[in-house]
Amino acid sequence: MAIQVKVFGCRRLVLLFLFLGLLLEAQSGKIRYLVPEEKDKGFFVGNIAKDLGLQPQELAERGVRIVSRGRTQLFALNPRSGSLVTTGRIDREELCAQSLQCLVSFNILVEDEMKLFPVEVEIIDVNDNTPQFQLEEVEFKMNEITTPGTRIPLPFGQDLDVGMNSLQSYQLSSNPHFSLDSQQGSDGPQQPEMVLQSPLDREEEAVHHLLLTAFDGGNPVRSGTLRIRVQVVDANDNPPAFTQAQYYTSVPENVPLDTRLLTVKATDPDEGANGEVTYSFHNIDHKVAQIFHLDSYTGEISNKEPLDFEEYTVYPMEIQAQDGSSLMARAKVLVKVLDINDNAPEVTITSLTTAVPENFPPGAIIALISVYDQDSGDNGHTTCSISGNTPFKLEKLDDNYYRLVTERTMDRELTSQYNITVTATDQGTPTLSTETHISLQVTDINDNPPVFLQDSYSTYIPENNPRGASIFSVTAHDADSNENARVTYSLVQDTIQGVPLSSYVSINSNTGVLYALQSFDYEQFQDLQLRVTASDSGDPPLSSNVSLGIFVLDQNDNTPEILYPTLPTDGSTGVELAPRSAEPGYLVTKVVAVDRDTGQNAWLSYRLLKASEPGLFLVGQHTGEVRTARALLDRDALKQSLVVAVQDHGRPPLSATVTLTVAVADSIPDVLANLGSMETSTNRDNSILTLYLVVAVAAVSCVFLAFIIVLLALRLRRWHTSRLLQASGVGLAGVPASRFVGVDGVRAFLQSYSHEVSLTAESRRSHVIFPQPNYADTLISQESCEKKDFLSEPQFIPEDEETFSQQAPPNTDWRFSQAQRPGTSGSQNGDETGTWPNNQFDTEMLQAMILASASEAADGSSTLGGGAGTMGLSARYGPQFTLQHVPDYRQNVYIPGSNATLTNAAGKRDGKAPAGGNGNKKKSGKKEKK
Repeated sequence: MAIQVKVFGCRRLVLLFLFLGLLLEAQSGKIRYLVPEEKDKGFFVGNIAKDLGLQPQELAERGVRIVSRGRTQLFALNPRSGSLVTTGRIDREELCAQSLQCLVSFNILVEDEMKLFPVEVEIIDVNDNTPQFQLEEVEFKMNEITTPGTRIPLPFGQDLDVGMNSLQSYQLSSNPHFSLDSQQGSDGPQQPEMVLQSPLDREEEAVHHLLLTAFDGGNPVRSGTLRIRVQVVDANDNPPAFTQAQYYTSVPENVPLDTRLLTVKATDPDEGANGEVTYSFHNIDHKVAQIFHLDSYTGEISNKEPLDFEEYTVYPMEIQAQDGSSLMARAKVLVKVLDINDNAPEVTITSLTTAVPENFPPGAIIALISVYDQDSGDNGHTTCSISGNTPFKLEKLDDNYYRLVTERTMDRELTSQYNITVTATDQGTPTLSTETHISLQVTDINDNPPVFLQDSYSTYIPENNPRGASIFSVTAHDADSNENARVTYSLVQDTIQGVPLSSYVSINSNTGVLYALQSFDYEQFQDLQLRVTASDSGDPPLSSNVSLGIFVLDQNDNTPEILYPTLPTDGSTGVELAPRSAEPGYLVTKVVAVDRDTGQNAWLSYRLLKASEPGLFLVGQHTGEVRTARALLDRDALKQSLVVAVQDHGRPPLSATVTLTVAVADSIPDVLANLGSMETSTNRDNSILTLYLVVAVAAVSCVFLAFIIVLLALRLRRWHTSRLLQASGVGLAGVPASRFVGVDGVRAFLQSYSHEVSLTAESRRSHVIFPQPNYADTLISQESCEKKDFLSEPQFIPEDEETFSQQAPPNTDWRFSQAQRPGTSGSQNGDETGTWPNNQFDTEMLQAMILASASEAADGSSTLGGGAGTMGLSARYGPQFTLQHVPDYRQNVYIPGSNATLTNAAGKRDGKAPAGGNGNKKKSGKKEKK
């Protein structure tokens, strides 16, 4: 019969739960269900599909799932029936302890709409726990003089159930001395007390055994018992007394272990064992008893386990003080735990997208984020943010949910990947935070055209370039990736002087290198203007253009062209007229030339390459003007031939020459008359002049041959003498080196006097040419070259502005250094004070050379072959030895058979004063007239 009543009661209870589970709280907008505890796995809780307005098959299609926060999943969705079921047995006492209402909250996420629906499930308690006492047996000691009415607090029982299923009443076994009185405590549970009804008599009964039973209100009723042992002792009329009825302290939850939290104090005025007080816990929760330690002699309370504000905010305790005669007193102790910020926020990524295109619109959802902090108050208030300058922002939803959305459009070319740091921070002190990193890849679209490094390009190439040569290279970069960044190059179609551009230039489509298809001519065109197109391989393709200027550089490939004077077409030679009365600087004519090249290649310079009368005419280097260098004399020929060279400044330089004929006369008829008389007289004097020349050459040759024989005889004699001295043992260490003449000195002297005679029947006079010795170390003047090469072809001779330099005046102090002193080849005189050769052989040789120079001064032409101002001494005394280093001996030399002294013949020929004194100048003028 009892079993039937039990089953009937369970059925009614289940029906009641099902009916209450269908109720919804319309005011709060939450879905709420009721479910009893201790149900098996898969127990039906509610029809979630119906409450969401969905069909059961839509749950999986729309991504409906349960999103819970930081705890074990207690419920699950049945995709077939659309119902909410349990995932296992639920223990209400484990979840909510002694809370009157046990609620489990979670959210239902409809993922395709990104909507959350809060759900609350209340766990209904069932009577599955029996009331229990912390101790199985308790012992009390009571003095026999204890007055009736004394109340003895008894340990109260504990029932983990709540409501009617919790502990409801106590019952004490029957005893004539004691009765039970239960009082409702201020903090909720009943406090049983044993009341002494009649005086105790230790001699009648020393120990009383009682049984305390605790009953709950469940169906069926459950109970628990506690054995009570009361021992009667001798009289002790003063129980212990606490200094305070209630003790209170506050400690932070991070207090170190074994810290003294509180000290209780009770006193007993009795003496002996009746006055010794011991302390113990009384009516304390077994979890609290495991956390705290009470010193039974000092009353100090310390913690032996860490305190946790999230588990207990206040720890209530009751301390009992008992003396040696078992008199007791009790006091309450409350330990309040202060919350500290010891829990960092928890961040959970509920939904996440890992890759988006760079044209993703603003406001698109990237992720759904949940934040939770176990602390309370400000320590549990959290804020969520993202760091850095990113195109994202967080939008707060209900129940500490956030969603990460795009704030603006993204550019993959600037940032191809975002590492988003989501930081959840509480408001505690100190602040705790948690970071979660989200990696988001940005995919590329073709939104960037190729870009050249410059807005325009220019390059310079010389003309006459080889065909097919690389002339330039352009490069364009595309900020996109893969195929969107592959660039090809092409030329924009155009024409140059009516010819397609593709006939001149081509471009490599892959590398952007330009090639010349033709050889460019600067005189044809100076620059090419073209446009290069760079296109990518995206869809659709993007392109950009850049202008390229190719400038052709001029090269010196055109010789100067002489415009004036022009050669007559009838084969005759043009004649320029110069009057005899012309002063120095008179403009005779002007050579005009142009060069088709440009720049330095077209800069022209003019110079006189050859003249029949050197020193008579000058050519302006930059103007081409032919002017007289001195006044015309009667002895000057009527017909002067000039060869003018025009040269540009290119590398290498190119030149052209023109031959000018200048007639010296005041008018054209005078020119014709003079030329006629010249021809008749020339034929008559040719034979006589030729005879004189032959006799003069023969005489000079004989003298020269005799001088060579004497020179060789002296040389052999000195060589023979030196051999005799060596044989006789006489040393020659003291003999100066300059007393010996080497073979190279003889060869130089011989070459100095070599000559040739050129006799022509058509010319008015014959020419005697003394060629220079062909030594690499001999300085050759331009004047001497002109005297020996009248009939040679024009050549390019480097311009020498000092060709017609004058003889310097004699220096009063003309001592020579060791390197400049004249002597034989390979020897120098060590005497610094000597001013003249100090041996007989050198003296005779120098006198012979001076005599030859005297002959040159007499007839106005060079006979020593050493060039102007050298007297042939460079061949004897080395290339560094010229008349610039030696005083002018000629003005002090007496020529036998003549009352004149040797002067500067070149100065007389040019009409200038010689470098000597005034007296010498007068005598030299007389000799010139003779």
